[in-house]
Amino acid sequence: MSDFFSPAWSLAVGAFTLIGLLACLALLFFAARRTVVLRPDGTPDETTGHVWDGDLQELNNPLPRWWMWMFVLTVLFSFAYIWLYLGFGSYEGKLRWSSVGEYEEERTQAAATAAPLFARLAALSPQQLAADRQAMGVGERLFVNHCATCHGSDARGSKGFPNLTDDDWLWGGTPEKIAETIIAGRNGVMPPLAAAVGTAEEVRQLAHHVLSLSGGPHDAVAAQLGRGKFGVCVACHGAGGKGNQALGAPNLTDKTWLHGWGEQAVVATITQGRNNMMPAHAGRLSPEQIQVLAAYVWQLSQPVVKAPP
Repeated sequence: MSDFFSPAWSLAVGAFTLIGLLACLALLFFAARRTVVLRPDGTPDETTGHVWDGDLQELNNPLPRWWMWMFVLTVLFSFAYIWLYLGFGSYEGKLRWSSVGEYEEERTQAAATAAPLFARLAALSPQQLAADRQAMGVGERLFVNHCATCHGSDARGSKGFPNLTDDDWLWGGTPEKIAETIIAGRNGVMPPLAAAVGTAEEVRQLAHHVLSLSGGPHDAVAAQLGRGKFGVCVACHGAGGKGNQALGAPNLTDKTWLHGWGEQAVVATITQGRNNMMPAHAGRLSPEQIQVLAAYVWQLSQPVVKAPP
């Protein structure tokens, strides 16, 4: 908190807080005062003088004492609260409590509780982890908390987010490569290539050639005409279109399409390019958690791996 507030801003926050609370007491004081007005005959006028609808008068009754004391207690409670907790800018409060501090304390306690478990799991290989029911339970929770937002709770992904349950891997599907992906993140970039390909018709022809590589429906004449333009793709996808995991370039000969299938989707990819970003998790997860999570993700595409009953 002290890094966020400058000294002047901290003083301003404290001053406005005190002024606001004192203003509440002042408001109560002035509202509780009654001004007694006498009628011409000398008797007290118990109204405020306001009349609505011709005969509806507003009475000048005092504030209920229970309401007044509740208001006073609320203000006194506010003074005590901001003295004990954060309330005056950078002032940490008598108890020095903060939500960040409580969060870090809970994390420390959770890490200490889980330390014996992760110490056991750290000695296991990825294959052994994948067959360990407790390890996979931990891995599933880590996946739900850190990966499911993009890849889905079932890990099947969606458009633009890879399916982790098949055997099609952009950057490699071994436990070591998966751990590397979790640690450092990935940034798969395909630049726009329309200018290098030529006209819009030539882009369409190249798209049909790409579609033909996987044996899907395509315009055979356009695909043949676009074959010569595939040279702009070879550097990343290879001469046969089988991709390059070192670059994260997808295999174009299978039927897995990360950004959609068909002429329109492929033309859009060639014309606009693609930029897929997965954030690094090295600072969010411990090495032991990454090891377990990598084994969990790996076993999702390995149906032969079964946890013992």
